Amino acid sequence: MATERELSDFLKSVEKRAFKRSVYHVRDEEAALDIVQESMMKLAEHYGDKPAAEFPMLFQRILSNCTLDWFRRQKTRNALFSNLSDFESASDDGDFDLLETYAALEGSQQSESAEDASRRAEVLREIEAQVKALPPRQREAFLMRYWEDMDVAETAAAMGCSEGSVKTHCSRAVQALSKALKAKGLQP
Repeated sequence: MATERELSDFLKSVEKRAFKRSVYHVRDEEAALDIVQESMMKLAEHYGDKPAAEFPMLFQRILSNCTLDWFRRQKTRNALFSNLSDFESASDDGDFDLLETYAALEGSQQSESAEDASRRAEVLREIEAQVKALPPRQREAFLMRYWEDMDVAETAAAMGCSEGSVKTHCSRAVQALSKALKAKGLQP
């Protein structure tokens, strides 16, 4: 059985990736934060007494279910209510980009020229835009396999589908990303 420390360490290790994954799905940072927080609370409340080795799979499944619940609530809310703010143009006040932040920490900024930094940021933005443009199931499979570093069986269990479906979704996502990036003049 996991200790509180193990649960806390696990949650700290997955929070940023879970947030980014949620943002890709719901395309709303505030909603993504709520989904991740709800997922973490459910894991701690209902499964905190499980062995620590089970946390990754449980959390991925909970996160997927919380995301689906959010979409269901949105569908119901949109069917019942129409907010005038939905028709306003979106403002980009929060320009937080985890990919740029992560890449900047890994690379040595002191030796990188402004041109290289600008080009790297442009490439990362383009990759992120293309990932966001993927169909939802392809995006989910791609992010779990290559962002979360889960194997095919874990991804299939988390998505509630067969391993063959995961392979198909990932293959199509990689092909679509490769084609889109090559069209933009970027070599994946």
